[in-house]
Formats: sequence, C-alpha cells, structure tokens
Amino acid sequence: MLATFVIGLREGLEASLVVGIVAAFLVQRGERRALRSVGAGVAAAALLCLGVAVALQTATRSLPQRQQEQLETVLALVAVAMVTWMVVWTTRHAGTLRADLESSASSALARGSSWALVAMAFLAVLREGLETSVFLLATYQASGSDARGAVGASLGIALAVALGWLVYRGGVRLDLGRLFRVTGVVLVLVAAGLVVSAAHTAHEAGWLLAGQQRVLDLTAVVTPGTVRSALFTGVLGWQPRPTAAELTGWLLYLVPMLVVVLRPRARRAAPRRVPA
Repeated sequence: MLATFVIGLREGLEASLVVGIVAAFLVQRGERRALRSVGAGVAAAALLCLGVAVALQTATRSLPQRQQEQLETVLALVAVAMVTWMVVWTTRHAGTLRADLESSASSALARGSSWALVAMAFLAVLREGLETSVFLLATYQASGSDARGAVGASLGIALAVALGWLVYRGGVRLDLGRLFRVTGVVLVLVAAGLVVSAAHTAHEAGWLLAGQQRVLDLTAVVTPGTVRSALFTGVLGWQPRPTAAELTGWLLYLVPMLVVVLRPRARRAAPRRVPA
C-alpha cells in the first residue's frame, strides 16, 4: 500500500502541477473560457489511461501461465525504465520545474494559443497516467495484493490532486526538490523490487536460467502472511530465499540510483545583470 501510495502521489503530482499552473495562468490572463477545454483534455487523458490499465490487466489474466510470466516480466522492466527516467529527470530539473512550466505557458499565451495550454495539460496527464498504469500493474503483480494497492494509489492520487488545487489557488508553494528527493528514494526502492520480480518471472518464463542458486535465507525476516512480509515483499521486492540473479539485479539497480537521487546538487547561480 505504501509503494502504490507514493507512486500515485508522485505521478499524480507532476500532472497536477502542470494542470494547476496552466489553469492559474489562464485565469490571470482572463482566459477562463479555455478552462473548460483544459478540463475536457484532462478528462479525456484520464479515461484513455484508465482504458489502457483495464486492457493490460485483462490481457494479463487471460493469458496462459507461461505467457503471463513473460508479460509480467516485460511490464516490470518497462515500469523500471519509466521510473528510472522519471526519477533522473525530476532530480535534475526539480529546481526549475515551476519556472519552466510558467515560461512555456507565458509563451503559449503570447502567441495567442490557448490550445497549446490545453495540449500541455492533456499530454501531462496522459504521460503520467500511462506511466502510472504500467507501474501500478507491475507493482500489483509483484505484491499480489490488488485491493490494498488500489487503495494506496487512490489516496496518493487524491493527495496529488489536492496539492495541485492548492497550487492553482495560490495557497501553497511546494519545495519540489525536497519532495521529489524523498519520493524518489521510495520509488527507487520499489523499482529495485520490480527488478527482483522481473528476474523471478523471467526464470518462470524460461528466459533466465543462469544465477538460480539460492544465496540467502531471509525466511526469519520475510515470513509469509505477516505485515513485515508484506512490507519487505510488496515494497522492497525481497523474496524469502533470493537467488543470485535476483540479488545481483537488486544491487546493480539500487546502489547507483540512490547515488543519483541523494547526491547533493549545486544550486544554479542567478544570472547577472549587465549594467546599461
């Protein structure tokens, strides 16, 4: 539940920020009529993402066992690739994200193109929604708990929407750098767990045959049926008896990604004004 909550919050927040900033600009410039178009674009993107999520879930459950394992492996790796790109991008651009969005919105309004802002909102929700669909589906399959995962994701998305509304109303200014760093650490842990799940399902699918010797016995920690097991398995991806391939994949992904997220970033110096 914690993993899906962070996924919903992180993905939903990026889309909410874009929509909130775009809506605020439209109101400030007297373009309230375009708000309906922005809302329609957001709704269309959300429905499209929901349809993709349902289609993926249906396809996964209707396949034979071996093909299910193959599809789960592919989905887990795609989810890992998506979260890696997202974490790296936001880590590098968190400090300028708001300014970049406001600059793009100002340029669109200067050209007299409110439809460009509608497209920004639509594509933001579509991109984050598709990433969320794939990532959540892969996480559900790894943890084996759809119900709790759905509750966590819903709560995260609801909080993200609320924060986006407060940004639109001007009631809050978020420290995006700190927020993205904290959620980035959790997402890296979840993605590392998906690497373990991908290695496990790849073996079940007959794709990964090397490195299948058991290297650790974690049954004292990962006891099936306990809350602790749900935390370690559902969030961290740990298995009671991980194989060499699973442990190697976990470490090779986790260590460098934590370095990327936690490495101190130098603040960009403000541009100097040239005297007239």
